[in-house]
Amino acid sequence: EVQLVESGGGLVQPGGSLRLSCAASGFTFSSSHMSWFRSAPCRGLEWLSSINSDGDTTYYAKSVKGRFTISQDSIAHIVYLQMDSLKPEDTAMYYCASRSVWGTCGIQPTHFQNWGQGTQVNVSS
Repeated sequence: EVQLVESGGGLVQPGGSLRLSCAASGFTFSSSHMSWFRSAPCRGLEWLSSINSDGDTTYYAKSVKGRFTISQDSIAHIVYLQMDSLKPEDTAMYYCASRSVWGTCGIQPTHFQNWGQGTQVNVSS
């Protein structure tokens, strides 16, 4: 059974940090490319960042570049999203997803085969 399980969300003050984790199982992690998305009311599903299966290439949306860092533990099959300098507009449900084909142009949710259930991040004072 394919599973992606996110954790690490919570309430944080503006300017603070959180690290999200996504534990993967049930598929070949070594040949899968992982990404993070988020969804907030009235804003739809937004792609944030991707990392390739080798873990040596990363890609970020402009909205988070320089503040968020994606990484992975290829042995433990965990993908991380380190989020720094958080802003109230970062409040959202955060999801990890996996895809079998790498690409950096026109990333769409339909490109991803597996999704987690999400973890909520609230940035508020």
